[in-house]
Amino acid sequence: MTAPLPSPPPREPDLVDDFVSGPDPDLWIASYLEHWTTPDRAAARWSTSPDGLILRIDADQPDWRPEDAPLRVSNLQTGSFSGPVGSTRGIHRHRPDGLGVRTPVPTRLLWTPRAGRVDITLSASRDPGCMVAAWLVGTEHEDPRDCGEVCLAEIDSRPDTSGWAARLGVKAHGDDRLTTDMSEIALDIDASDRHTWTAVWGEGETILGLDGVELRRIPQAPDYPMVLMVDLFEVGAPGGSYPKTAVVHSVRGWGDEPDLTPRG
Repeated sequence: MTAPLPSPPPREPDLVDDFVSGPDPDLWIASYLEHWTTPDRAAARWSTSPDGLILRIDADQPDWRPEDAPLRVSNLQTGSFSGPVGSTRGIHRHRPDGLGVRTPVPTRLLWTPRAGRVDITLSASRDPGCMVAAWLVGTEHEDPRDCGEVCLAEIDSRPDTSGWAARLGVKAHGDDRLTTDMSEIALDIDASDRHTWTAVWGEGETILGLDGVELRRIPQAPDYPMVLMVDLFEVGAPGGSYPKTAVVHSVRGWGDEPDLTPRG
């Protein structure tokens, strides 16, 4: 028996974007973790449509970092932080060693709640070799241990309408106060259609859901400022036709102590 998600807070969200005119610069940085690479490699490729923001991987798009190739990405994120050139301080230290800041970025906390709720309406990519993801990741600007992640969804592309799956859960990364708890869940939907993914986190618990239905309830949650990231990756060698695309239709976020009580 499936459980409904908790109701959204009874107030207007403090993060709202339908992307009619592209990403709101007061809310989003259209670049993927620029501090670990260079601006030309980090910059998102995107275009607008009546349905929302089209994230693109273009034929001429460079790998995000030569050391991580093949990997190309177009990303939106709601904050930035890094140390100086050569420092190992910065959001999402994705490698345990050999990682240093190449492009220092300012500390920008555009929407970085410690707890709350976010609803992201996406159409995943069917393009071969692609993955769509939505994450909340610790900013680390207060403490490098503040690096845990709430993974709303990681969705690998599929050429067909059936057989979709999503990975979701909590990742500790370098936060020894958390335990990595990820699951892959088979979906009975076509994820390339429009669907809404939700995270409600705080007070030691994380709830993850899809289209108003709870998928996972995990008895832990990060307790520090979090950056929201929405990404389209090409994770394999370049090939096929371009651009490869996914659509971000809308994002709603409430930064607050969440109500974790189910509806009904």
